[in-house]
Amino acid sequence: MTITDPAAFILANTRLQAVPHAPEISLWLADEITPIWKLTEEELGELGLPPPFWAFAWSGGQGLARWVLDNPDTFAGKTVVDFATGSGLVGVAAMKAGAASVLCADIDPFCEAAVRLNAKANVVALSFTDANLLDAAPPEVDILCAGDVCYERPMTERVMAWLRQARAQGSQVFVGDPHRTYFRTDGLTHLAEYQVPTTRELEDFAIKRSSVFSLD
Repeated sequence: MTITDPAAFILANTRLQAVPHAPEISLWLADEITPIWKLTEEELGELGLPPPFWAFAWSGGQGLARWVLDNPDTFAGKTVVDFATGSGLVGVAAMKAGAASVLCADIDPFCEAAVRLNAKANVVALSFTDANLLDAAPPEVDILCAGDVCYERPMTERVMAWLRQARAQGSQVFVGDPHRTYFRTDGLTHLAEYQVPTTRELEDFAIKRSSVFSLD
């Protein structure tokens, strides 16, 4: 059995709710990790699609979204890419902060539906691409955001090299991370730190320390 309508699946298995550390934003999120994870595995069968990262407001993304909302002057009138967008949380925050446009990028096929639903819920306009942006030079935009993308070593190394390329091209780059194992702060400027509510089903602590950095 395959899922032919990702939007219907999201609406049936999540609930529109305020983001804990950015309550100005509401997202379609799962209340518990286990049921939707199991449902997804059963429904997707052998398609090899990734787990539903789009169904949760990860601590790194929450921290970055909070910083974006609190610094609207940085984003007002700017073109923005939200890399590995998941739910579209940071993209929504950027539009609420006054960005001219936001492109949300994620290779997970469910993310397009999640981003569309979450954009509608927050009355903002978001564009979406499922292209793997890492396969090419970074797009020429004013700002590139990446929230919670450093959970695996190969991915972390590839993403950070690509983000540094974006910075060298002239884009401002902002990263949100809850101090995961493979995240390194060399070449970064620390901008803020937050205590972000999460769940023990997702993280090792109920409150996760999450920081926001800019690339030098």
